[in-house]
Amino acid sequence: MRYTDAMKTATIPSVRVEEDFRAEVEAVLADGETLSEFVEAAVRAGVERRRLQSEFIARGLRSRDDARRTGAYVEADVVVAKLQRKLDTARQSVAKKRK
Repeated sequence: MRYTDAMKTATIPSVRVEEDFRAEVEAVLADGETLSEFVEAAVRAGVERRRLQSEFIARGLRSRDDARRTGAYVEADVVVAKLQRKLDTARQSVAKKRK
């Protein structure tokens, strides 16, 4: 057997699930997609989500520490108003694209 750079070298442990759940998963597979491909994609997405969440929390903690150190805080209503303006702008952009 010949090995290539693209060959996978490790496995993720198998997970025992109820037959009904497996059938539900198999029912949503894309054409030509295998259960293994689906599981790998789901695990990759979960890892990415957790990585992004950890980075988000770390940024928030650094921001909190900086605010405590410098005493420079932004009032909550100012932040909420800025976020509302961004949301309104995004909604207007989506509405224009639909027309």
